[in-house]
Amino acid sequence: MSPLLTIMTLLLSIAMIGGAWVAIRSFSLPMAILAAGLVSLLASVMFLILAAPDVAMTEAAIGSGLTTFLFFFVLGRVKGGEDD
Repeated sequence: MSPLLTIMTLLLSIAMIGGAWVAIRSFSLPMAILAAGLVSLLASVMFLILAAPDVAMTEAAIGSGLTTFLFFFVLGRVKGGEDD
């Protein structure tokens, strides 16, 4: 592995750990959802760097895209149901 790829992998790993920490420690649900989506997006970039483009596309589509949308949709439905 070249030194540039090693540095990029290290920076992405640190950013993923930071995003996971924000997702765990956040008191705001939307912020936690966005941080979890960011971790998933960074994981898809990591898979792309590690030469697994099929896994990267799946992680980007399902992990960061669909899951984040689904969490926000359910959060909106749950908050909308509190007033009823």
